[in-house]
Amino acid sequence: MQISEAEKKQGVYTYIAHWPICSLAWSVRRDKHNRLAIGSFLEDYSNKVELVQFNADTTDFVTNNCLLFDHPYAPTNLMFFPSEDMTNPDIVATSGDYLRLWEIHNDRIELKSLLNGNKGSEFNSAITSFDWAGIDTRKIATSSVDTTCTIWDIEREVVETQLVAHDKEVYDISWGGLNVFASVSGDGSVRVFDLRDKERSTIIYENPIQGCPLLRLEWNKCDPRYIATVGMDSNKVVILDIRLPTMPLMELCKHKGSVNAISWSTRIGRHLCSVGGDSRALIWDVPGSGFRSDGSGDVEPEMWYGSTAEINQVRWSHVDQLEWIAISFLNKLQLLKV
Repeated sequence: MQISEAEKKQGVYTYIAHWPICSLAWSVRRDKHNRLAIGSFLEDYSNKVELVQFNADTTDFVTNNCLLFDHPYAPTNLMFFPSEDMTNPDIVATSGDYLRLWEIHNDRIELKSLLNGNKGSEFNSAITSFDWAGIDTRKIATSSVDTTCTIWDIEREVVETQLVAHDKEVYDISWGGLNVFASVSGDGSVRVFDLRDKERSTIIYENPIQGCPLLRLEWNKCDPRYIATVGMDSNKVVILDIRLPTMPLMELCKHKGSVNAISWSTRIGRHLCSVGGDSRALIWDVPGSGFRSDGSGDVEPEMWYGSTAEINQVRWSHVDQLEWIAISFLNKLQLLKV
């Protein structure tokens, strides 16, 4: 399949998959920095996850049929083992009907663990997303449609903690530090949990649109004062300062369609990329020009990129490749050099 002239732009590199892409992840492993995982969105039980290697010198993408594997249902999220250390196992985690860990070898990918958080049944409630704790790589936190958040000890393959986190489905989850995570839900709230006090949670934001779910959440790993969240069918990215709960720090409102995904920079704590139904990726400086402490600043994006279709996913690359942002739309993975 050929890349159209409209998609041949300087600093933009395109990989065309054999199926629509719904999820993606960057490897952080020191010997595999420019490797990505992409997950399919097919309305079938059988879906795919493929590993793609980008050669920054030649700007080519390299694939290997041995590093393509079948996945039950479309993966709702993908993450590689969150450590540069090459002595750690080379693992990619996926979510969907279960949390799965896959071990990557040179010539194959094997299922290492299938983790079921429903102790009373062989079936599991659908997992909407997960986050792998970089500060303690034994822990993965998952969010589920059954209103729970589950903390896994993946070394022992056991549930460490399971909390009824919200009144409705939990759609996204993100670690904010050791023992601390946040989640968003169909009940329209952002809640922060501390595993040292499992009986309580703190609601730090509620969607002002009554009955409207919050779908996306990402805690800024470089500057844990800040959390970004997005509501259903909303063109706004809401930036929260956890020191000033309930009132947004600012709202980024320059998308002309619904925001589908967000990603903080992995090194510069104030940079955020958002993508949406307006076929645009916007890069923000937060807090940047136009910042007001009452959230009223009309903030303009620092940069923007237009694609040829609605963008459904974005991931900022790891520290050493800070200049790359990965986006996906239709069956295309694009790397943007910024």
